Amino acid sequence: MNSSVLVLEDGRVFHGTPYGADGETFGEMVFNTGMTGYQETLTDPSYHRQIVAMTAPHIGNTGVNDEDPESGRVWVAGYVVREPSRVVSNWRANRSLDAYLKEQGVVGIAIPGTRALTRHLRERGAMRAGIFTAPAEPLAELVERVRRSPAMEGADLAAEVATTEPYMVPAIGRKRFTVAAVDLGIKGMTPHRMAERGCEVHVLPADATYEQIMAVRPDGVFFSNGPGDPATADVTALGSILGARVPFFGICFGNQLFGRALGLSTYKLRYGHRGVNQPVQDVRTGKVEISAHNHGFAVEAPLDGPFDTPYGRAEVSHVNLNDRCVEGLRLLDGPAFSVQYHPEAAAGPHDAAYLFDEFCEVMSRAQA
Repeated sequence: MNSSVLVLEDGRVFHGTPYGADGETFGEMVFNTGMTGYQETLTDPSYHRQIVAMTAPHIGNTGVNDEDPESGRVWVAGYVVREPSRVVSNWRANRSLDAYLKEQGVVGIAIPGTRALTRHLRERGAMRAGIFTAPAEPLAELVERVRRSPAMEGADLAAEVATTEPYMVPAIGRKRFTVAAVDLGIKGMTPHRMAERGCEVHVLPADATYEQIMAVRPDGVFFSNGPGDPATADVTALGSILGARVPFFGICFGNQLFGRALGLSTYKLRYGHRGVNQPVQDVRTGKVEISAHNHGFAVEAPLDGPFDTPYGRAEVSHVNLNDRCVEGLRLLDGPAFSVQYHPEAAAGPHDAAYLFDEFCEVMSRAQA
């Protein structure tokens, strides 16, 4: 059997066996703590240009099906597991995870040291990495090649994963609202969750202008999750939406852009939040939600009360109980709010599903 190596930019090397496609790949090395949902993780556009290590020791048990993907393809740059399942055991599965990765051309590696890798990233921070199947070059040269690969800071990636043409997801049952959803890397379950609540969702490209967004005559505007550095994004259209007092809801990357439109800054987290077990507290009620996350950047905002913005007063609505980073923002003088996590729960807990109901309530009040 061929051997493979995982090479980090700081020179740390992990040896293992090939998993998925053979070849080589580069990306930002991150880890995901979810015990379930590997198929949703692989097809989440927010993971574009990232090599994802799963901390759960056994991956692939339930195989791959055609119902759970969050987009039309695998977006991760590479995949790292500890022990691949030798048997697929689920009535919905139609192929193995290994076969799926090969089919999608995703280079992976199985290593015995995923715990050591995770501890290393927690201590040193997320960094660039490469996976190489049966490399012919010396390890020192592989390290240099990794160091020459693109970094995530300063990366403008949303347009690379977003739709290029608008499309519409019809409301399920009676139509109540029209929503313009700007695709920055949207997951398929997100417009579905809104459609379940009577929203007709018009999904627009990442570079949609204010005029293009308003052309669908929306009752509300939604900005999705997505990959890359939020500092590279243009928030002109979002600023116009806030100025026009159109109801707004953003998640993940959309939360970061909301923060920047309010005049706040964003920064890169040391190793990010990725998994389905992050404790987030609603500042208003004290309620704690266990939530699904996938982000490497966060918003810098005052935690000690309201602050002024060009659109009126705003406040931090949610905080992460692990590291106190900002997990939500809300305009006090306008119909706009956002969260840093994933209320669509694909895959993940359903604690935050109420946020889609809140968005509908905001739109309903605006119609009155």
